Amino acid sequence: MAKQYDVLFRLLLLGDSGVGKTCLLCRFTDNEFHSSHISTIGVDFKMKTLEIDGIKVRIQIWDTAGQERYQTITKQYYRRAQGIFLVYDISSERSFQHIMKWASDVDEYAPDKVQKILIGNKSDEEQKRQVPKMEGDKLAKTYGMDFFETSACTNYNIKESFTRLTELVLQANRKELDGLRVSINEDLGIADLEDEEVPCDGATNSQKACW
Repeated sequence: MAKQYDVLFRLLLLGDSGVGKTCLLCRFTDNEFHSSHISTIGVDFKMKTLEIDGIKVRIQIWDTAGQERYQTITKQYYRRAQGIFLVYDISSERSFQHIMKWASDVDEYAPDKVQKILIGNKSDEEQKRQVPKMEGDKLAKTYGMDFFETSACTNYNIKESFTRLTELVLQANRKELDGLRVSINEDLGIADLEDEEVPCDGATNSQKACW
C-alpha cells in the first residue's frame, strides 16, 4: 500500500484552560465548532495532512489540558514536539499574562529547534476584548514568533495559522528531509502513535466555553 504522506510532525497546543485549544483543533481537523465544550483531560490528539511545496506533511496535533494538575503529564510531550502553538484568549488578560509562563516551560522542556507561534483566540469576541492586538504582536516579536488572532467560531485564520507553523517546522527540518522522506519518522524519532484520534466531543470533567 502506497505511503499516504512523506513526513510526519508533531504539533502541540499550549495555553490556559478555556482559551479554546480544543475548539481550534476541531475546527482545523474536522471543520466543527461547539460553543460549549468540556475540558481536556491530560492529552488528546488529532491528525491532518497538508501539502506544502510538493511535500505531503502529516501533522499529529496534540491538545493539552491547561489546568495545573495535568502539567506534569503534558510536559512529557514538550520534548517530542517540532512545533508549538502558545494560545491565549483575547477576552482574558490573565491568559495573556500566563503566556510568559508557558513560553518559559517550552524553553525548559522542548527541543532547541522547536518552532513556535503565538495565537490570540476568540477574535470574534471583540466586545469582550481585554488584550489589544498590538500587545499580542509586541509579545510575539519579543519571543521572535509569528502572531495570529484566530476564531474557531468564525473559522478566522485557522487554516492560515496551522499551515504557517507546519511550514516553519518543515523549514527547520529541511536538512533532515533531504533524501530521507521514506524514513523520516525514524530519523527524527517522531510519532509512536498514528490515527487513533479522540473525537472532538471526547472525555471531560467540566463544561468550558472554548470558541
